[in-house]
Amino acid sequence: MSEYMTGLKRTHYCGDLRLSDVGREVVVCGWAQRCRDLGQLIFIDLRDRAGVVQLAFTDQTDRDVFAKAFACRSEFVLAAKGVVCERSAKNPEIPTGEIEIVVSDLRVLSKAQTPPFEIVDDSDTNEELRLRYRYLDLRRRPLLHNLMMRSKIAKVARDYFAENGFVEIETPMMIKSTPEGARDYLVPSRIHNGKFYALPQSPQIYKQLLMVSGFDRYIQLARCFRDEDLRADRQPEFTQIDMELSFVDVEDILEINEGFFQRLFSEVLGQELSVPFMRMTYNEAMENYGSDKPDVRFDMKIRDISDLVKDCGFGVFTGAIENGGSVRAIVAKNAAATYTRKEIDKLTEYVRGIGAKGLAYVRWVDEPNASFKKFMTDDELNAIYEHLGAEKGDVILIVADKNSTVLSTLGALRLKIAKRLDIIPDEFRFVWIVDFPFFEKDEETGEWIAMHHPFTMPKEDCIRYLDSDPSKVIAKAYDLTLNGVELSSGSMRITDPELQQKMFRALKLTDEEIEAKFGFLVEAYKYGAPPHGGMGIGLDRVTMLLCGADSLRDVTAFPKVQNASELMSACPAPVDQECLDVLGITVKE
Repeated sequence: MSEYMTGLKRTHYCGDLRLSDVGREVVVCGWAQRCRDLGQLIFIDLRDRAGVVQLAFTDQTDRDVFAKAFACRSEFVLAAKGVVCERSAKNPEIPTGEIEIVVSDLRVLSKAQTPPFEIVDDSDTNEELRLRYRYLDLRRRPLLHNLMMRSKIAKVARDYFAENGFVEIETPMMIKSTPEGARDYLVPSRIHNGKFYALPQSPQIYKQLLMVSGFDRYIQLARCFRDEDLRADRQPEFTQIDMELSFVDVEDILEINEGFFQRLFSEVLGQELSVPFMRMTYNEAMENYGSDKPDVRFDMKIRDISDLVKDCGFGVFTGAIENGGSVRAIVAKNAAATYTRKEIDKLTEYVRGIGAKGLAYVRWVDEPNASFKKFMTDDELNAIYEHLGAEKGDVILIVADKNSTVLSTLGALRLKIAKRLDIIPDEFRFVWIVDFPFFEKDEETGEWIAMHHPFTMPKEDCIRYLDSDPSKVIAKAYDLTLNGVELSSGSMRITDPELQQKMFRALKLTDEEIEAKFGFLVEAYKYGAPPHGGMGIGLDRVTMLLCGADSLRDVTAFPKVQNASELMSACPAPVDQECLDVLGITVKE
């Protein structure tokens, strides 16, 4: 029988003890962070999820207990009973630094072999090794703090939405494959041989059906799955604070979510948010920031200088304009000392790597030095400087190409430069992005394709353009961004069967495709569907930003890496041939 089962039961978490507990007899349990043998004195730093406390063993300690402490090593699991005392040598670096526990009884609950890396907060161990031993990595304070923060955020979400009349309902994890913008993860059916379930990319169709069912306000912390390339803010499986509301319009949905973030920041960070949040149209975001998830914590907006250079002698500029593109610039203030010619050459290689043909520049040290100076007159150059508000010490960076390339390139460039110049304030800036185009043109085929799922409602005054001019159709869609990261996306939904059919036709879906992919939803809308809309907030991304983490891996207990594998359990992995035979699946080499 474990010694823990013989009566030594925990009374306190290690990190909760303070000076006010002096004189109290306590029992704490945890892992040995560090053991220090000073001869007649032994100290063990005991760690649990709440923090670290110092255990003290002196020449007054029972000899058997002292011997146990002497034999302890890093990561042994211990239970210790003793009296809280004030420390003579205090440690202001930790919350429990004013006290220690003078131990009278010690139990070794589990011994540990030497871990593959030292379990310390500021670990410089290779991340791949730490992910292989993730259960050890999670003992480190930063990751433990992040997962505790995630739990707090989830609780606030459940409490807030429940208080505002939302009903928490689970939707299926194995569903019919429907197009949602990414590849599905498929699950073969043993019973229905040759057929497949899909793991949900979102609960989109089911939550809309719940509105038809009359639940009015739905909420779910929904697990979602998308088979797409990974990056720092993307995992193949993630969690959405997913919601849908009936008898509302856009303003109602935005208001309820602003209230949620106010509550969240107040309870979790102790910060007060002012509402309403900043709003920006999609076109404003793209024109000024080159992104539909703009980081507005710093300026450096994109400026169009096409009119100033359309008749100049520089063919790179004039050619881009003649081909329907534009010439645009950003000004990096006081950047000339940082961005030498060599550094600008590196930026040129960077923009070529993301799709631009090149980068023109002006570096203003003692006087402006433009890379295209010989092609333009002094008056033309001065007009550019004046228009951009450039001055001594600044660097102007210019891209000329088709509009989509110019905007995306300068959008990426402004972020890269701001990080290098360290000009991004440590603050939170929310922005609602509204008035999204309903369609976007595929540059390869020239076809108009939907920017959103096919149930997104167009603005009423744009419906007449569905057949004649898709470029004028604006969606009743909205995104919430925070510090340049998309947190949420949502829209009002189409509930009129006739308008839905018109939308399907605009997307060039055949009757057979409509029936196969969405037949049950189309049928449901024939039985009285209330006006409704919703959105899904990325719980992982919210946690990442509130924790100040660099990657979703830092706020996910057992994350996947770049190639969508999990290093600890070595998945995905092959399965037995017998399992494949039962499912009727043959794996091609």
